Amino acid sequence: MSLLTPVFPAEPTLFPLTDLAITSLSGIDRVKYLQGQVTCDVNALQPGQSTLGGHCDAKGKLWSDFRLLCLEEHLLLLTKSSVLARQLPELKKFAVFAKVEIATYPGQAVGVAGQGTDAWMAAQFAIETTALIPGGMAVRIETDRWLLVSEQTLSLGLPTGQESLWWGLDIKAGIPHLEAVHQGEYIPQMLNLQALDGISFTKGCYMGQEIVARAKYRGANNRALFVLAGSAANPVASGDALEIRLGDNWRRSGMVLNAWQQDGQLWLTAVLPKDTETDAQFRLKQEEASSLSLQALPYPLID
Repeated sequence: MSLLTPVFPAEPTLFPLTDLAITSLSGIDRVKYLQGQVTCDVNALQPGQSTLGGHCDAKGKLWSDFRLLCLEEHLLLLTKSSVLARQLPELKKFAVFAKVEIATYPGQAVGVAGQGTDAWMAAQFAIETTALIPGGMAVRIETDRWLLVSEQTLSLGLPTGQESLWWGLDIKAGIPHLEAVHQGEYIPQMLNLQALDGISFTKGCYMGQEIVARAKYRGANNRALFVLAGSAANPVASGDALEIRLGDNWRRSGMVLNAWQQDGQLWLTAVLPKDTETDAQFRLKQEEASSLSLQALPYPLID
């Protein structure tokens, strides 16, 4: 059986992103406040710009990774919904000392992907890259794939795709999405945030900054995010254990971060040792008949 992969639709297609939570920061101290909390350089963003980033505890372990959008009057943090119960109170912990309001954003996020989407976006919004749009913002994730956030319901007149495919395309692109089961487990470099421009090593202090810097300058991190693909008959979830083959034996190697499945085929991201051999064989601990192998990341891994 040939490997089935998450592929772009043949035409621009709308993807409801119901598993994406949007947290809004407003008020005159919003930039200064968030700058002291997260790994990315919030000060460097102008309205209409976006970056990935991470929100850590004092030990440098992630409460969440996120995509940050800079609007005229708001900063928006886009995360998986499951992390909010623990992450949001941590984000609000010091807000009483600043002129900042942190709340759920009363808008929607959708994806648009498919062949010809770049041209469709240019015709619809007169933009070619990440930019503000009426009522919100559009982020170009990659060629022919965009994320749109708006205060109003977007009526785009496009066919609707399955949300799972959108997350599958993120997996194929090596874009991480921390879920609640992994909170407090990984430093940002273990999710490749440094390779995705989600960490600034020159911005100054933020929660967990010393640990994150030590991982870079002292080589204190030996794990990274990898993409694997293969086959599995049973449902796979974030947090499921992976095993690596060592001769005739199998040894636990990591946990599933995100997974996409269709017709018995499986793509997933997982945090594994950085020195994992490219021809290593993997399986799911709960399904001995499953089979997975590493896929090439679409970006270079850097420290």
